[in-house]
Amino acid sequence: MTNDTVSGLQLRDTLSGATRPFTPLNPKEIGIYSCGPTIYGPAHIGNFRSFLFADLLVRWLRASGHAVRWVVNLTDIDDKIIRAAAKEGEEIRALTDRWEAVFRSDMEALRMTQPDVMPRATEHIPEQIALVERLLEKGHAYKTEDGSIFFRIASWPNYGTLARLDPEAMRVGERVEADEYSKDDVRDFVLWKAAKPGEPSWEASIGAGRPGWHLECSAMSMRYLGESFDLHTGGIDLVFPHHEDEIAQSEAATGKRFVGTWLHCAHLHVSGDKMSKSLGNIARVSDLLAEGVEPRALRLALISAHYRTSLNYTPDSLPAALAAIERLDAFDAALTARTARVDEAAGGVSAEGAALAATTRERFALAMNDDLAVPEALGALFDFVREGNRLLDANCSAATAAALQEALKELDQTLGILPAATTLPAGSEELLAARVAARAARDFAASDRLRDELAALGVLVEDSRDGQRWRVGGSH
Repeated sequence: MTNDTVSGLQLRDTLSGATRPFTPLNPKEIGIYSCGPTIYGPAHIGNFRSFLFADLLVRWLRASGHAVRWVVNLTDIDDKIIRAAAKEGEEIRALTDRWEAVFRSDMEALRMTQPDVMPRATEHIPEQIALVERLLEKGHAYKTEDGSIFFRIASWPNYGTLARLDPEAMRVGERVEADEYSKDDVRDFVLWKAAKPGEPSWEASIGAGRPGWHLECSAMSMRYLGESFDLHTGGIDLVFPHHEDEIAQSEAATGKRFVGTWLHCAHLHVSGDKMSKSLGNIARVSDLLAEGVEPRALRLALISAHYRTSLNYTPDSLPAALAAIERLDAFDAALTARTARVDEAAGGVSAEGAALAATTRERFALAMNDDLAVPEALGALFDFVREGNRLLDANCSAATAAALQEALKELDQTLGILPAATTLPAGSEELLAARVAARAARDFAASDRLRDELAALGVLVEDSRDGQRWRVGGSH
């Protein structure tokens, strides 16, 4: 993809409600902040739908030739973490380290791009204290009798704009009960929680305590991306109060626009119902992977719907995604086999092959530039697979197959669903060579026996007009 493709990128901004051309603040580097997990347990597929949508955004921008700085935070101190550590009789750091490792393992399995920075809230306490000090100095925050500090919503008339709420009518749903602190206004949200016996706290100029959840993201995003940056992503459930509070405290402190474009991912439903503990339908990524679910199929299932539409995850979702992955794998293997064929007189890339690759690239770019329209992008991909297989069946040249494979890999820079480079299990190369020799000698009994031996090692073999082709583990 060239730099020109991003010039057509249109994104739907939650704050304005408008779909508009994306213009970075700094063309040399696009800043993106995504709200990451609270690391007190395994992330579920709804969480990862939001993370993977941001991953697609990052991948597409980079495939379009842009430098991106992507920050995904880790919340490692809040009420839920404190309760979980107490319940399990474990130190908070040990608990969060353990669940961070699980999250990173799930990220890797689902081919989520490694963020440039993954800051922990507890490692950025000075930045959070400094932000509270600025808000106190400007009169946007106040301290209660117990030493907690709240943001004064009455001082910020724009409050509620992101969520389209009436500030006079709303009650803030916080992670603490509204009457837990002596707030001036029930709508006000906590910035700094006063120290309590048995809870972690930090000594500070503003009084001993710990940060509120909303404060963490403002401080860390501005630390790594500046006081104003391009894109902020998250699940739609974070619009209010979390992102609304981020905007208020950040802009009140700096006097600058906090984020250029807000992008929010719709809910994931399980068989039509929202995931919830009461329904017992929470599907956790680590559990699914432990059950043997193909990670690439799970990734495809989670990215297949447009990020702003609800994704309904059903028992059929994974089999359908796995079938699509296997179709892609077979096409990729067929292209590899054709590319490797000695093609004495077949010539270069055919006009039809070149046109197919060019048209597919164009359709894919148009779809991704249309507010990340992944369903249309996948439609372009699988039309490409169908037409590419037709050219293979018509005995296209090795050069044409190579051009098609180059286009396929280019699209996958964004999608991340093609098989990774594979290493054959020990002994497989000898068996593959022996099978080629057996087929050349028309010893089909030996050929079948060798194919079974290879399958036992996890190498699946099939025969084509271009000779023997194989893939490891079917879809791995």
